Amino acid sequence: VACWFTGCSTVENQRESIRTVAIPDGVVEKMHQQEMAWNQGDVMSFMEIAYWPNDSLVFIGSKGPTYGFQETLSNYQNSYPDVAAMGELEFALLHWKPLGSNHGLLIGSWKLSRTDSLGNLSGHFSLTWELQGDNWLIIADHRVVCLPSRYIFVQNAAI
Repeated sequence: VACWFTGCSTVENQRESIRTVAIPDGVVEKMHQQEMAWNQGDVMSFMEIAYWPNDSLVFIGSKGPTYGFQETLSNYQNSYPDVAAMGELEFALLHWKPLGSNHGLLIGSWKLSRTDSLGNLSGHFSLTWELQGDNWLIIADHRVVCLPSRYIFVQNAAI
């Protein structure tokens, strides 16, 4: 009743307004360049295109937080040692949340299409970007891998 009198917006209206915030062109371009570098098997360029080259960079994955550009690069190289393991990367950019004038949070999904023997991977990410001069850089990366449905089924059956 209170919302009716005060004219509160509905949750759906709030969701709709969230979806209308444009992702900065510089961020969209860097994400596209990262896809291209990855799909050419170039992990170093993938990192250099968008990640902050600093020891304070943070990457949070299934093994917990990793700090620093070099450590994050090493993790990528160890997890994806060759072009077959890297597969074909595709990003979907879902939502941009400005965090002041020089920062923003990008929510999206990723998919690696790989050979049958390795299996495809997919998941979601949240990337905190910082505008340094006219250059957007990722200062924090949090990624989640979606488990294959067969694994979830087995896990649920064991519970």
